[in-house]
Parts: sequence; structure tokens; C-alpha cells
Amino acid sequence: MNAPANVAMWRERMPAAFGATPSQRALRSVGWAAFAIWLIGALWYFGFTPQRLWNGLSGLGTIVRLMIPPSPGELWLDILKGLAESVAMAFLGTFMAALIAVPLGFLGARNVVTNVLLRFSLRRLLDGLRGVDQLIWALAYVRAVGLGPLAGVLAIFTTDVAVIAKVYAEAIENAEKRQAEGVVAAGGGRLAAIRFGVLPQVAPVMLAQALYFFESNTRSAAILGVVGAGGIGLQIAERIRVRHWDEVAFIIILMIVTVAIIDTISGRVRRRLIGMRH
Repeated sequence: MNAPANVAMWRERMPAAFGATPSQRALRSVGWAAFAIWLIGALWYFGFTPQRLWNGLSGLGTIVRLMIPPSPGELWLDILKGLAESVAMAFLGTFMAALIAVPLGFLGARNVVTNVLLRFSLRRLLDGLRGVDQLIWALAYVRAVGLGPLAGVLAIFTTDVAVIAKVYAEAIENAEKRQAEGVVAAGGGRLAAIRFGVLPQVAPVMLAQALYFFESNTRSAAILGVVGAGGIGLQIAERIRVRHWDEVAFIIILMIVTVAIIDTISGRVRRRLIGMRH
């Protein structure tokens, strides 16, 4: 077989190895052109101009200058109280969500619940809860139960119970089957297989994920306070309103230190829990 015929044969067998065809290149060009048009249109719609961006950066620079040096102000006890509220909100919301997510995770795992309709319905319900942002839930709960940290706790719980249950269900589905099969072979029932064959495998992962969500919710709790759900966010909003930027800087530094401490502690605990699994 001569070289041109050989090339033609391989081109027919493996066309992707010889690069894109003219029609594919044309389609890609059209796709990139459509993306460029969409990007330019989006920037134009949102009023993105160099002048506006420069003015915004100039204003931000002024705010940063007013933040230096940071100052706790006269109401520093209120700041510490708000920070403690945020940490407590994050802990309570995460704890309740992780607790309720355990049975929901098992009900949503296909290797535990074989009823497709039940599992599908539960997963879609969790998708619906997860699809609404935490801030929206906070606004709803502020109207329902009033201002204060209770609304923040409920908002964190409502959002996290769906997310954590999904994570737990995936961990349960990835559990090793042989341990549960060993329990059944030894005469145990289905519940015993879950209790002694599946739960010991996923418990460290569940605890580690709960700690991670607690760390993340400590940051989220600060945002919830801005809409009246208690915590340090309320202190930030009040000081931004009266333009006490030095106190805002102090609160931000305090939040960074708090999150760093929680991150360090929870990170060590997570590593130990995951290490116990192996």
C-alpha cells in the first residue's frame, strides 16, 4: 500500500487524529463568535466601563484608607457579643442539619433504599431546599420568627440539611459492600448490616464534613446578620451605615482570626477522623 492510500485509510479510521474538519472549524468559529457577542452584550448591559471601574476602585481606595488604623470603638463588647452569636448560630445550625441529614442520607442512598420512587422524591425535595440561597431563607425566617439569631440558625439549618444529606448519601453509596455482606452472611439483618457494615465506614466522613460545614457557616453567619438574622453581620451593617470604617476593619480582622482558629482546629480533627478510617 502506497503512502497516500495509507494516510487516507487512517484518516478514515481515525479522523480526530488528523485535526478538525472544515465543518468542525467553522462550527467552532461560530461558537466563539457567539460567546464574544454574548460577553460584550453582558458587559454593556451591566454598565461595565473603564471609567466606572476606575471610579469604583478610587472609592474603594478611600474606604481602605479610612480603615487604617482599625479601632474597636466604644461598643467593642457588642462586637464580641455579635461574634459569639455568629459562631453559636453556625454551630447550632450545622449540628441540627448534620443530625437530621444522617437518616436522610441513608434514605437517599441507592444501596440502602431500593424504592426508586421514594429515593427520587426525597432527592428532588433536597434539591429544592438546596436551590434556594441561604440569604433568601434568612429573609423569609426574619419575617416568620422576627429579628435575631434564631432566624439565622433556621436559615443555616434549612440550606445545610439538604447539602449535607446529599454528601452523606454519596458517601454511603461509595461504602465498601463486603463488610455489609459479611454481616448478612453472619446472620445479621438489613438494619444490622447498615449499623455494623456501612455506618462505621462513613461515620468519620460524616463527622469530617459536618466540621467543614461548621467552618464555612461561621463565615456565612456574618452575612446573614446584615439582613437582620443576628450575629456580627448586624454590627458590620450598623457601622457601615454610619461610616465608621475603622471599626469595620477591626470586625473584619476579628472575623478572619476567628475563622482561622476554627479552620485550624477543625482541620486537625478532620485529618484525625479521616485517618481513623484507614
